[in-house]
Amino acid sequence: MGHFKEAEIYFRRAVDVEPEFADAHSGLGYALQALGRFGQAEASIRRAIQYNPEDIGVQCSLGRALLLLGRSREAEACFLRVLEATPSQLDAVLGLGDIARFEGRFEEAEALYRQAFDSNPRLSGVWASLALLRKMSTTDGAWLKKAEEIAASGIATTEEVGLRFSIGKYWDDVGDFDHAFQSYQHANELLKTTARKYNRNARTAFVDDMVRVYSKETMHKARTGASASKRPIFVVGMPRSGTSLVEQIIASHPRVKGAGELGFWTEVLLEHVALIRQSLLPEQIRKNAAEAYLGLLAELSDDSLHVVDKAPVNSEYLGIIHSVFPSARVIYTGRDAIDTCLSCYFQYLSPALSYTMDLSDLVHYYREHHRLMAHWRTVLAPGTLLDVPYEGLVADQEGWTRKILHFLDLDWDARCLEFHRTARQVTTSSSWQVRQKIYSSSVRRWRNYEKFVGPLLELRQLDVQAAS
Repeated sequence: MGHFKEAEIYFRRAVDVEPEFADAHSGLGYALQALGRFGQAEASIRRAIQYNPEDIGVQCSLGRALLLLGRSREAEACFLRVLEATPSQLDAVLGLGDIARFEGRFEEAEALYRQAFDSNPRLSGVWASLALLRKMSTTDGAWLKKAEEIAASGIATTEEVGLRFSIGKYWDDVGDFDHAFQSYQHANELLKTTARKYNRNARTAFVDDMVRVYSKETMHKARTGASASKRPIFVVGMPRSGTSLVEQIIASHPRVKGAGELGFWTEVLLEHVALIRQSLLPEQIRKNAAEAYLGLLAELSDDSLHVVDKAPVNSEYLGIIHSVFPSARVIYTGRDAIDTCLSCYFQYLSPALSYTMDLSDLVHYYREHHRLMAHWRTVLAPGTLLDVPYEGLVADQEGWTRKILHFLDLDWDARCLEFHRTARQVTTSSSWQVRQKIYSSSVRRWRNYEKFVGPLLELRQLDVQAAS
């Protein structure tokens, strides 16, 4: 049903009662994966394999978890082992297709997706994924017709949601914005039924706590005993604000490794949430976090000068991150507020991001995000954070690329201008966009939907304030 938080609770109860219950560990891994907690998901899935090593489906789940953790070669090996034992295992075929898509091999991905769909036309998610491999055109009418047939056939809500978002993308690609918005709205209304309602009071309270606890004095105090490492680079911002583009540019530098969206700091928050919201974490916990994080970066790359962690959610935790790595650089990507929020509304994001499913909730979340970022700019040490405007980057790619590399103390490298040629895995919804040359069609995109965006229009004032 898509109620992943509730599923997590029940699966955890099940493994408490029966610690060797493989299906419960597997189900817990699936729920954690859906919630974006990929490291915990891998651990649960490996326990399921430990207790039931013959379950091919769980082996595929492990491949999926490894892929989402950015370990594509391990994931590929896992899927290939499954196919060697069971050549008809479609989940493994889809896994290989996703690897090809995330690595920019879109024609190969489409061939694998179509192979899977031809074998089982009930795989609605595969048909939905085809729309993500390129810009659709009116010649894709057969795809649209099939997508609408499948969506209306009584499939599970979570499957229909994916198709409705892809149908919206089709209509947007061909310039029929009325049909596009109707499809996106339908998708979000369905998605709401699978997610917990966005809690505005809880969101405001969290931001209040971050502002209260992480003062300038606290940040200064935290430097005692903190790690001196400059290896991490944090690219943050609202979802859909250009973070993937900026990461791709930086990761095109030969001395930098792009790690994608690491969930490390979310795990730290979940483990110490009560303490984090009351005071600075004790020095030993911060030292432990630094050691564990640097160990993770070493696993991802043992020879790069820097590793980029591009998780938009880290915008929430910059006070915590700075208290552990005060010398690490942070790049914040800012984009037109309405474009940002509308793009969130148009994407099939995790149910955990329930604020993205309603335009009024997006306004509230964005305002709190704006307030929190204004606070971080006042309390982080000078020289820690660089603001990169998406529109400015699009208008002056080389100028802003030079500013970014200078900020990171990296020598100029022209390969950063050819970022779309860089071979690396991109597991976000921007996997296609970052393989294209820089383009301006996403700037002020919201004007195509002006009659629909209603509540978002009040965010224009925030952009005026930021510009001034």
